[in-house]
Amino acid sequence: FVNHSVVDFTQSEVRSAFPKAIDQVRKNLGRTYPLLIGGREVITQDTLPSENPAKPEEIIGLICQAGRKEIDSAIVAAKQAFPAWRDTSANDRAQYLFRAADIARKRIYNLAAWQVLEVGKQWDQAYADVGEAIDFLEYYGREMIRLGKERRMGRAPGELNHYFYQPKGLAAVIAPWNFPLAISCGMSSAAIVAGNCVLYKPSGLSSVVGYTLAEIFKKAGLPNGVFNYTPGRGSVIGDHLVDHPDISVIAFTGSVEVGLRIIERAARIKKGQTNVKKVIAEMGGKNAIIIDDDADLDEAVVHVLNSAFGFQGQKCSACSRVIVLKPIYDRFIWRLVEGAKSLQIGPSEDPANFMGPVVDREAQKRIVEYIQIGKKEGKLLISTGVPAEGYYVPLAIFADIKPEHRLAQEEIFGPVLSIMKAETFDQAIDLANSSKFALTGGVFSRSPRHLEQARKQFRVGNLYLNRGITGALVERQPFGGFKMSGVGSKAGGPDYLLQFMDPRSVTENTMRRGFTPVRDDDDYI
Repeated sequence: FVNHSVVDFTQSEVRSAFPKAIDQVRKNLGRTYPLLIGGREVITQDTLPSENPAKPEEIIGLICQAGRKEIDSAIVAAKQAFPAWRDTSANDRAQYLFRAADIARKRIYNLAAWQVLEVGKQWDQAYADVGEAIDFLEYYGREMIRLGKERRMGRAPGELNHYFYQPKGLAAVIAPWNFPLAISCGMSSAAIVAGNCVLYKPSGLSSVVGYTLAEIFKKAGLPNGVFNYTPGRGSVIGDHLVDHPDISVIAFTGSVEVGLRIIERAARIKKGQTNVKKVIAEMGGKNAIIIDDDADLDEAVVHVLNSAFGFQGQKCSACSRVIVLKPIYDRFIWRLVEGAKSLQIGPSEDPANFMGPVVDREAQKRIVEYIQIGKKEGKLLISTGVPAEGYYVPLAIFADIKPEHRLAQEEIFGPVLSIMKAETFDQAIDLANSSKFALTGGVFSRSPRHLEQARKQFRVGNLYLNRGITGALVERQPFGGFKMSGVGSKAGGPDYLLQFMDPRSVTENTMRRGFTPVRDDDDYI
């Protein structure tokens, strides 16, 4: 396995490919997108418009919304497809993922362009999202080939013991808008390659990008009913999907409030339910970067700006707190603010803009409210101007934030950064750990002792030393946290697929007829 390469804008053909792709996508705006259930297109009367957040009057598409009836139909289709898909070999299931990866590679600029317009991702951010989706397909395919081999257990004479996996059944994949292809593809492909059939509910804010995933799987030749595209309003189908007795696995990425609701509801056994539901939930963070008093500020400032304000801070891994040692507190702040002044804000389709719009009016309103809270809790260092049209918010940096402040504890999901002062490195670690979340974190330091201390005591799922804290790569940095940041194993890691399967063990007494059958142990590991 090798990760898909990052985008290289030094190449003229790459620079020209993006505007061409955006122009091509624009020619297809405004169409109506059906549900895809059991291989059939299903049109519903209830549709939801998807807007360009930089230009809200520009409608990306009208997405048909599933109701309870459509969810029930999709469950029937998935149940019909499941026995044959379950019994398809792991190697053959993996080949579908490899074909999907090839399709995505050939369409990478087109797929990225949809994200630029639908959720306001910058060129590099959108390209990286598609690259991560490709990585998930390639990595999980290889992982399933590895896990699909029966494993011989023990060497006792007179018996054979084999350990293997089977899929859990039907999986509900409930995906976010901020990594609209990558996370959707990661959760869905993991469930599919493990032998499950999927009902996929994309976010209403990124359902057109979600439809491109359905197109990829369809072109890859997935059997009908294995992947069902079922966008819908959470208030209408959310509980029904989670509660349904035929759903065995729920893979969710989103807010802690929704994640905890899913966990609570999934624990209730419904009439006719034969499986205990498995919930895999990634739920966000309040991530901190520690700046030691010997840190290289040339590196630290750039990485903090990228980690905090890349894609407008709309990443669960984004830096929202910077904890700075007292001796360099004022110097770091001055350099950080001067760097922030250089960041241009405007439509993401223009590569001159470092920051674009936030995803919708609700996010805009919430973030502005937090900026007002910050003005009461700390010292506002910078609040940038924004374009008049679109869902823009200022880039805001606050100093002198205390651990008890709301800006230090609550996930904002926007370009709002809090700076905290620490007297010692020990105190900095304590401040970093003072949140209910434990997703990502970072340290900039030249001290081997402090870096080793952070390894042991900075308790987050993904810790980065002397680099930014966003942009985890499949296989290299398996991603996921604990505490209120997540329930489940790390996406893009060696044990992620295990969550979608049940292990089985078969023991055979080979002495019952007085002989031991010949077995080719090369087939087992």
